[in-house]
Amino acid sequence: MDVKHAFTLDDAVVLARRAHAGQLDKGGKPYITHPLRVMRRVEGEWAQMAAVLHDVIEDTAVSAADLRAEGCPERVIEAVIALSKLPGEPLEASMARAAADPIALVVKRADIADNRSEARLGQLDEVTQVRLRAKYTRSIELLEQYAADYATH
Repeated sequence: MDVKHAFTLDDAVVLARRAHAGQLDKGGKPYITHPLRVMRRVEGEWAQMAAVLHDVIEDTAVSAADLRAEGCPERVIEAVIALSKLPGEPLEASMARAAADPIALVVKRADIADNRSEARLGQLDEVTQVRLRAKYTRSIELLEQYAADYATH
């Protein structure tokens, strides 16, 4: 009898490492360090899974169908989809979608916090730092605005 094991956080980390293999962040470091830091900023197994996988659909060849085929829980996949910015999508739309999903909201807050960290931004040239600080400030403003709107409706 072929019994498929339950998908674990370790499986999510392995999948994320495989998906991001060879990718570098803007500072020239292995990209996987970002999803791993985001994962450590959140609590709960599903949130941690979504955190470590948060960029796989957006930035790699991995699809939601691939996550399903790996046995990833559907609730985690829904959060990863909510966290994935679509090509050409306005920032407002992507932040509204993330804010509407409770797991994605927690992960997106952690993602923005990691992206805004001086340890990360300090490695970049000044023009890029200014641009990204403005982007992340606008992102968190929108996210919190939409989260508050969803909380009152």
